[in-house]
Amino acid sequence: MRYYQHGGGERRRLIVETADGTYDLTAAKPTLRTFSDLLYVASIADRSVDDLSAGLLADATAVAVDETATRVPVDDAEVWAAGVTYRISEEAREAESSMPEMYLDVYDSDRPEVFFKATPERTVGPDDLVGIRADSEWDVPEPELGVVLSGTEIVGYTIGNDMSSRSIEGENPLYLPQAKVYDRCCALGPCVRSADSLADPHDLEMWMTITRDGDVQYEESTNTGEMARTVDELVETYVRHNAVPEVSVLLTGTALVPEEGFTLAEGDVVEIGIEEIGTLTNVVTVV
Repeated sequence: MRYYQHGGGERRRLIVETADGTYDLTAAKPTLRTFSDLLYVASIADRSVDDLSAGLLADATAVAVDETATRVPVDDAEVWAAGVTYRISEEAREAESSMPEMYLDVYDSDRPEVFFKATPERTVGPDDLVGIRADSEWDVPEPELGVVLSGTEIVGYTIGNDMSSRSIEGENPLYLPQAKVYDRCCALGPCVRSADSLADPHDLEMWMTITRDGDVQYEESTNTGEMARTVDELVETYVRHNAVPEVSVLLTGTALVPEEGFTLAEGDVVEIGIEEIGTLTNVVTVV
């Protein structure tokens, strides 16, 4: 099942897409307005989110998914990220860095790189504006499979865009927080695909297209099977000795890296797709 969030405030609606159609779960149970609400009830009832949703479908209203109304599917989630999980990412960060050897060490080490990425206030949803820093000269999107967690349990998957300043991080690795964490630094969406309905997160086609004034600047694809680490390994590292929130998202790294001569500009359109989840589209702005 895929879960979408529509609207905001008192108009928030939780939408579920099944093999048979798309339904407004909020119409069936007004207290269910967000995916986090559904997770809370599922936890109390000791049932999966899909099982709980299936029991509400008879009273839910059939609807069409309005892409223009789709919001961040988990709008109260803290976002973390893993880095150097694909060989091309390790190579790209070596190329940009004044200390390239450290990235090779991380790629080959037992301990993955896991870092804080964004608060809910810094995260945007589908068709919203993602940011590049005004004090950065080299900026790229990083398309990533996002793991949605309820506490320490994997409950679903989404698409993430880990916006990054390669010039700031490349100047000094200690500048990583400034290169990664700022206004509109992260996008999530368009939905949460439940973990129970996704056969294998390590065998998904992922692609990204960047257009400027209608012209394609970058277009490439990969497969999550190219990850050097498993989702379970990354999650275990993230939750270890860490007071994780009730709901969070862990981004799992990127394998789609534009060439060194490319940098994002105001108005660029970034489209990221992952098989069985959907497509996340955002327009770039300077923040």
